[in-house]
Amino acid sequence: MRGPTWTSWPGISASSRRDAGRLILGHESLGRVMEAPPGSGLARGDLVAGIVRRRDPIPCPECAEGEWDLCRDGRFTERGIIGRNGYGSERFRIEPEFAVRVDPALGVLGVLLEPASVLAKAWEKIERIGRHGRWAPRKLLVTGAGPIGLLAALMGVHRGLEVHVLDRVDSGPKPGLVRDLGAAYHAGPLDESCTGADVVMECTSSGHLVVEAIRSAAPNGIISVIGAGCGEAPIPTDWDSLTGTMIRRNLVVFGSVSANRRHFEAAAESLARADRDWLTRLITRRVPLDRWDEALERRPDDVKSIIVINDGPRGTDFEDGSSGDDPARVNRPSANP
Repeated sequence: MRGPTWTSWPGISASSRRDAGRLILGHESLGRVMEAPPGSGLARGDLVAGIVRRRDPIPCPECAEGEWDLCRDGRFTERGIIGRNGYGSERFRIEPEFAVRVDPALGVLGVLLEPASVLAKAWEKIERIGRHGRWAPRKLLVTGAGPIGLLAALMGVHRGLEVHVLDRVDSGPKPGLVRDLGAAYHAGPLDESCTGADVVMECTSSGHLVVEAIRSAAPNGIISVIGAGCGEAPIPTDWDSLTGTMIRRNLVVFGSVSANRRHFEAAAESLARADRDWLTRLITRRVPLDRWDEALERRPDDVKSIIVINDGPRGTDFEDGSSGDDPARVNRPSANP
């Protein structure tokens, strides 16, 4: 599971809701529509993923323009994270404008849409920054081969880049997943073969790797920090030297979180382009709701685990995108590994 589903972040808790002490988790989702209002563009039986963030009610200038992922005043809410119940239930209601249709051919793989949307936003920002000059990126370094890192590598391959992925492990499914993309896999510390990247996507939440990525990036490089810090010990760093490197090389370092509707739609296009067998290998465990705690266990061969929440006796309706005997049945996996 991923992010705040299993990690306690400062300022993010059930107490942010009026019914303090209770917060339904699950910010990644895949559901089947039971009913939809006329004119919504959705129909009974559609597969959908829910957008996580909602604009602040005032709203701030960004939220007023529909750019709620860039909210300035922090009064936004996020399903399953802050101020709003998540999707981790047998049934949920969602505003049509926050429901993104998933290609039926993806089936259960549509649960990857939310993490892919975060990366689609990061790529959008990278490409906007790069337009300021004659920027022609050649090499991408992704740090971390979890589901976020692997999807980042996939999108880099889609862009025709030479992709390198760095992780700690040298066994299990991760090396093969990277190599089957046509990318290079590296285990251990950041070495010479990982240096000189025009784009770095940091997906580990390791402050040490952020520093190393800045030092190793190519001139005019862009470093996107996507992993959120988890209380790592302070890093002894010569900050004067580090900032000097950034200035001399014209480096850009930015953080990115959450996503807008267009990022979900871009993510859906990326997943539709990907090899389905490869995507299937990202989901290494499917855990039933009555054993949800097993999804929180870290196992050597894990990439991504999902919790399958069933409403009724059937549990396979998502496999091929069909809705089985009853198109109104809700039969939903919720993921956050």
